[in-house]
Amino acid sequence: MPRPVKCRKVCHFPDILEFRPSNENGGRGEEDEKEVILDLKYYAEGVIRAEDFSNEPGFSLKDAVQVGDEITATVIRKDDGHGNILLSRAEANDILAWEKLAQYKEEKTVLDVKVKGIVNAGVIAYVEGIRGFIPASKLSLEYVEDTEEYLNKPIQVQVIDVDKESKKLILSAKEILREKAEEERRNKVSNLEIGLITEGTVESLQTYGAFINLGNGLSGLVHISQICEKRIKKPSEVLSVGDKVKVKVTAIKDGKLSLSIKEASDMMAKEIEEEVYEVPDAGEQATTSLGSLFANIKLD
Repeated sequence: MPRPVKCRKVCHFPDILEFRPSNENGGRGEEDEKEVILDLKYYAEGVIRAEDFSNEPGFSLKDAVQVGDEITATVIRKDDGHGNILLSRAEANDILAWEKLAQYKEEKTVLDVKVKGIVNAGVIAYVEGIRGFIPASKLSLEYVEDTEEYLNKPIQVQVIDVDKESKKLILSAKEILREKAEEERRNKVSNLEIGLITEGTVESLQTYGAFINLGNGLSGLVHISQICEKRIKKPSEVLSVGDKVKVKVTAIKDGKLSLSIKEASDMMAKEIEEEVYEVPDAGEQATTSLGSLFANIKLD
């Protein structure tokens, strides 16, 4: 015997039978499909109207739902006036979604969403049918001046704050981007070799040393003791922000680079001293007489 269908109870319905147009006397094109019919294993069929299927702006039944899909819904009305039971997936989703969102936050799940709206100081995206806010400061690692460029674009986010009582959902892309950038940086660092001499730009000066930008997203620290041969009290005595300097990679630890200007200078000086000059062939006369030195000089 079929089980009774109770109003406002979240139920799982195993099978969507078909789509129907909202106007039964109208056309049957896909663009007219405004509701879905479900097999309730009951005396009547279930109906979910498009507006009761999702609260997400721009939601399309024909794009998001397939015949045979399984649906969780609540019963709004036992009789919609045509002998069908009126259901709401949106309402059921609202009941169940907050539990999922809390789980997403706890597990730091990476979610793929699309920006559906622009508001003051941020953008709007939907997760599990729930409206979420992404602050402009959480959209990028850089300052975002124009949020309009994010409209309708896909973005990866994590749940950073969720409150069912106040219906508050805050999302962020920044943590994901920061982790990706750090991973890229670690990969770049792993390709460097200790002893490498390269050029960089002084990006900041601290009391304990200077940070050097090596380009390609990499930077390292030159300790004050590794700036020059002479003893200095502070890096600004010999360096300025923006200076181009040669540095040697002296250590790589925990993804951090230790650099030395002093050792790079010593190595370059040594290379100059050891430069090999071309030796004359045996048939050539090697001489340092004054005559030979002035032989090719013409006087006016």
